[in-house]
Amino acid sequence: MRAGVARTGSYPRSKIRKNDTVMVIAGKERGKTGKVLRVIGEKHRVVIERLNMVKRHQKPRGAQSPGGVVEKEASIDLSNVMLMCERCNAPVRVGGRRLEDGTGARVCRRGGEGIDR
Repeated sequence: MRAGVARTGSYPRSKIRKNDTVMVIAGKERGKTGKVLRVIGEKHRVVIERLNMVKRHQKPRGAQSPGGVVEKEASIDLSNVMLMCERCNAPVRVGGRRLEDGTGARVCRRGGEGIDR
């Protein structure tokens, strides 16, 4: 690091986006796959559908939402998930490629195919 440059503590932009299919590669949910519901960029975490379930006690908020113990998905660190490639059907590292029209696209590092639809 250069002298005089303050470190912000921010993370680089994530290559995993909402609605991607990912595989968990570390932790208690290792080996399971699921769809990304939310990406929390500031905290470097993702929420995956039906994975890392936790119980939370909820206070009653009127007739529509009664109280009780609610099960919901907790976030997982981004470093513990890998994007699943539909063509390879395996977890892959993600690269980037500039297309002819100037837009960027995500690329599977294993097969070289484009990941974006």
